[in-house]
Amino acid sequence: MQTKKFNEEVLYTNEEITNVSRQDIAALKKMAMANPRQRIRLCSHRSVEDAIHEMLIIHAKEAYVRPHKHLHKSESFHLIEGSVDVLLFDENGQLRQVIEMGDYASGKQFYFRINDPVYHTLIINSDFIVFHEATQGPFVRTDTIFAPWAPEEKDAAEVKIFMGQLKKSKEIFQ
Repeated sequence: MQTKKFNEEVLYTNEEITNVSRQDIAALKKMAMANPRQRIRLCSHRSVEDAIHEMLIIHAKEAYVRPHKHLHKSESFHLIEGSVDVLLFDENGQLRQVIEMGDYASGKQFYFRINDPVYHTLIINSDFIVFHEATQGPFVRTDTIFAPWAPEEKDAAEVKIFMGQLKKSKEIFQ
C-alpha cells in the first residue's frame, strides 16, 4: 500500500484502488503507537475537499477521544477489530446511550450511524480498535464542536479523572 503523509496522524492513499491487508493494519498499529495521541487514520478519499470522506482509523487503548459532535454531518462507524463502548451524551454531558461494540464475530453491535449532532466519545476496551468511518466532506475544523464539559487532551490528569468517571457512569447506566 502506497501512502502520502498529511501529518503524524493522517495518511492518504496514493492508489487508484485502495486495498488494505493484515500486514498494512499491523504497520498502521505501529505508527499509531509512535504518535503521542496513539492514533492514525488512513484516508481513502483524495483530499479534505472531497464530498465523501472514508477513513480506516486505528486507536490504541489509551487514546482519548474528547467528546465532540459534528455540525451538518452524519457519521458512520464500522468496527473491524477490537472492543469499544461508544458513549452518547446530551448537551449538558448527561449520558444518553452506551453502544457496546465488537467485531462481527463477537456478536456485539459492529456498526452505528449518527445522523444528527450528538456528543460522543469512545472507551476502548481492547489493545487497539480498527474501524472504518465515513462522513460528508469537505472537512471543516470548525464543524467539530468539542464538549465544554470534557477536558482538553493536553490536560492528562483531568483526562484520567474524566475517563474514570465515564467508566463508572457507563456501569451505572447499564
